[in-house]
Amino acid sequence: MRWIVSWMKGILLISGALTCTMFYAAVDPDAALRSTFGDTVEGPIAEIVVRNWGVLIGLMGLMLLYAAFDVAARPLVLTVAGTSKLVFIGLILVAGRPFLAHQAGVAVVCDLIQVALFAAYLIAAPRAGRASALADAGH
Repeated sequence: MRWIVSWMKGILLISGALTCTMFYAAVDPDAALRSTFGDTVEGPIAEIVVRNWGVLIGLMGLMLLYAAFDVAARPLVLTVAGTSKLVFIGLILVAGRPFLAHQAGVAVVCDLIQVALFAAYLIAAPRAGRASALADAGH
């Protein structure tokens, strides 16, 4: 599992960049909804909610990019981003199965992979840190 620790910076850069693509929903909410879910919602409330949704997901992507360079921030960022991704996955699987045929299905698969990698890192990083500390102490 040490490989996950050594590759996490690259994983976070890719995950963050992919997650930042949802800023698109803040710019063009209708197009983002059509491409992600194959449908759109109408009205001023929908416009506000979808734009806000896009910004919040985009900010999650920026946090992942930040965590690529700040190792101390990783546990919090990975926990928050992973939880957010798990909620999205759960909502799609429970209430939105028809959307799996659109980009939401691709997002579910990508998010599942990211959550698995984040969890693996959160498990492996403390062990890698202890092993490094023991090696430094001459054990």
